[in-house]
Amino acid sequence: MRRLMRFRLLALAAIFVAASWPLASAQSAKRPISLEDLTRIRSVGDPRRSPDGRWVAYTVGTVDAEKDKRNTDLWMVSWDGTQPIQLTFSPDGESAPRWSPDGRYLAFLASRGTDEEKKRGTQVWLLDRAGGEAQKLTDIKGGVGEYAWSPDGKRLAIVVSDEDPAAEPEKMEGWKRKAAPPIIIDLYHFKQDREGYLKRLYSHLLLFDVASRKSEALTVGPYNDGSPAWSPDGTRIAFISKRGPDPDRTRNTDIFVIEAKAGAEPRPLTTFEGPDSGPPAWSPDGRWIAYLQGDEPRFTAYDLHKLAIVPATGGAPKILTVGLDRGVSGPIIWSADGKNLAFLVADDRVVYIGRTTAEGGPVERLTTGRRTISSLSPGPDGALALLTGTATEPAEVYAFENGRFRPLSHQNEAWLGELQLAKTEDFSSKSKDGTVVNGLLVKPASFTPGKRYPTLLNIHGGPNGQDQHSFSFDREFLAANGYVVLAVNYRGSSGRGSAYQRAIYADWGNKEVMDLLGAVDEAIAVGVADPDRLGIGGWSYGGILTDYTIATDQRFKAAISGAGSALQLSMYGNDQYVIQYELEIGPPWKARDKWLKISYPFLQADRIKTPTLFMGGEKDFNVPIIGGEQMYQALKSLGVETQLVIYPGQFHGLSLPSYQRDRLERYLAWFDKHLKAGK
Repeated sequence: MRRLMRFRLLALAAIFVAASWPLASAQSAKRPISLEDLTRIRSVGDPRRSPDGRWVAYTVGTVDAEKDKRNTDLWMVSWDGTQPIQLTFSPDGESAPRWSPDGRYLAFLASRGTDEEKKRGTQVWLLDRAGGEAQKLTDIKGGVGEYAWSPDGKRLAIVVSDEDPAAEPEKMEGWKRKAAPPIIIDLYHFKQDREGYLKRLYSHLLLFDVASRKSEALTVGPYNDGSPAWSPDGTRIAFISKRGPDPDRTRNTDIFVIEAKAGAEPRPLTTFEGPDSGPPAWSPDGRWIAYLQGDEPRFTAYDLHKLAIVPATGGAPKILTVGLDRGVSGPIIWSADGKNLAFLVADDRVVYIGRTTAEGGPVERLTTGRRTISSLSPGPDGALALLTGTATEPAEVYAFENGRFRPLSHQNEAWLGELQLAKTEDFSSKSKDGTVVNGLLVKPASFTPGKRYPTLLNIHGGPNGQDQHSFSFDREFLAANGYVVLAVNYRGSSGRGSAYQRAIYADWGNKEVMDLLGAVDEAIAVGVADPDRLGIGGWSYGGILTDYTIATDQRFKAAISGAGSALQLSMYGNDQYVIQYELEIGPPWKARDKWLKISYPFLQADRIKTPTLFMGGEKDFNVPIIGGEQMYQALKSLGVETQLVIYPGQFHGLSLPSYQRDRLERYLAWFDKHLKAGK
């Protein structure tokens, strides 16, 4: 009773005080974003409309800061947006929600149960919409990677990987010790980030009968098969596979079709030498399969995908987006009458929905605005569920119908409402060779025109990607601490066409650096950036470009190179990019001068005067930590202020929440020390 009385008194006092204050705007009550907000972000993904169109299932990823782990649960929301329901509460995590064709079940992937059960890998589970606990459907040793319902709901096409004998060394012939057996490598492309050292283990398609819970092999052989898609009549399955005489030495993938019965032989539908990818999408009448065609092999690092269709019975493919000099991505959505196809287009800092006819021709832009869109999922009425977000709104589930967006999920609404976010603007500059370069300029919420700010050049990775109008915690956090953040889509980035992407082919660290410095010059010229307080940093190719840039120009007072490299010659055989290297640069023994040229940040490290923090994951096979170690050692030898931070057990992208927070804390501390100290 005393607590209740105290609460009432406090409430009355609050009302009295509020009434006595002058009317204040909601904006003045908001606060800057902080590191505590990093664990409040709810990552919304994979929306899927039910067959009747009345519900949308999706995933929500959260962070438990105390346990230092992530978890993903399933939610669904009614099509009118009024009924959000959390479906799973397991600490083990669920993904890939897929409705059964009759809408009775929602399937998903999860690894649940006892430790022994979890050792068998991720399985398919079923939630009955009538209620009750989820039931495990598959029990396949090694687990399920992908799955797709047959149109009649009686079978699943599932993707499974070969069992690794080394997982149970005590069962291996001639190897009875408890220690893991030695790793035997005989592949050309022999390592991959997160997967580790690669073995001759492959992924195949199985047919799984839902009623009997029995499975039978559909594809076999030394190939990796994936992305299964059933034909509308349920008799055939399209899939993607890398085959040929020596698939280990190529990035060429093709579209195949196979009858949905054991013992059938797959038929190749595409023969293009570059990558044909998907997932493949059948036309409603089953006559055509839509897919994405990449670039010729030597340009696969700068792929600009085109939309294509091919007859399901075989024949010449048709490229539908010949006149569109922008990259296309899936999922590909056929209209109910089979006359049109919808897809996603990356275009100069945004991603929009495009549409073209099955005959090809001009691409119609269905959405506008400075936003990014992904994960299209159609309903029987033709309207789409999708993910979309902006620079100030993390991606949420939306309905897109009659040309308009309507929010369905509100997972981040509460905590975002507390924040005073940065101002993100389009920004353009001209490089010294006349190239127009576009990007984003992120200003602190308290930005004052006419005042110069410490400015950070924040470089995206890839390079085949783009800084776009989507929510970036890093940019918001740095801006909230008083920095202007400059995000530049240098040459090599996507969203500006094929020639723009290919401009850096076999010439790394040249035009990109020119573009980055031109953008900094423009930020200074317009009176925003303080030329005496410039910082630079990035991760992956952003870290690599940081090394290139500080070895070219000494104007930066602080740098952070994350997961970067500089002595590119030492990356050959040490990372996962051997196919790209030999196609683009050439083997080192045949192209020594090229390798030495692109290794200039290390070979000319004595030009670097910028205090630099190097960072990376201990187990990174994408850009191994040796790249940071070498540069750290060089600057340490030269007497330039430097530090090396290695995150134990982490791969190319940091996944542990505490390490992600630590990275940002170190970012801020390093830049504050060198750009704000004494100011």
